[in-house]
Amino acid sequence: MKKPSYSTILSAATAGYAVFALAKPRHLGAALTSSPLKQPEYDVVARLFGPRDLAISGLALLAPSTRAREQAMVARVALDLSDAVLLSREATSAAGRAKVLGATLTWASLNVAAVLADRKA
Repeated sequence: MKKPSYSTILSAATAGYAVFALAKPRHLGAALTSSPLKQPEYDVVARLFGPRDLAISGLALLAPSTRAREQAMVARVALDLSDAVLLSREATSAAGRAKVLGATLTWASLNVAAVLADRKA
């Protein structure tokens, strides 16, 4: 049995996050602000992450070639970086900004590392 690629593993994890974002959208508002009145404003953004991340994960998981999988991974990194820029501006505290940047930049970095490790394998 062939060992799954790092990109496949990360794509499956991203799909897991997508399901979480759909099931518990408030996680995003809670990370961005401590105001219970403002937190619901971010639920729609988290709900958008669900289908978006399921789609990009599906493209990577079902890619017909290594190159196609890598292109999906590059798109994933671009989405994470745009999330970092846009959502860090929305944080109402330094701690919230750090959470958002930590999550988005870590995820982007892991995806880059997966692509590079897959190239070496």
